Amino acid sequence: MAIIIMDPLHLADKIQAQLETVYDPELRPANIVDLGLVYEIITKPGGIAKIVMTLTAPGCPVAGEIMNEVQEKVAAVEGVNEALVELTFDPAWTKDMMTEEAKLELGFL
Repeated sequence: MAIIIMDPLHLADKIQAQLETVYDPELRPANIVDLGLVYEIITKPGGIAKIVMTLTAPGCPVAGEIMNEVQEKVAAVEGVNEALVELTFDPAWTKDMMTEEAKLELGFL
C-alpha cells in the first residue's frame, strides 16, 4: 500500500524522513514506514500535520509508545506547528503492506 500524501506546504518529505526513524520494537530493524503502518501524511496551511496510521494488531502492547513517538517526531519537524496522529484499523494491516526491503530484513522472503 502506498502512502497517500496531500502536501501544500511540502513538509511530507521531512515528516516521512522522521517517521522512518520510528520502530515497532517487536519488528526491528524495519521502521513503521517500511512496515506499511503509515497510511497518510496530510499537511495543511498553518503547519498542521496529520498522520493516519495503523498498528500490526489492535492489541499491540507498545501502541501508546509508538504513537507518542510519532507525534513527538512529527511535531519536531521544522514548519510543523501542530502534529496530530490518528489510529485506524481500516484497512487492517497485513504483511503484504510491507516493502520488499522490510520483508527481507525480517526474513519474510
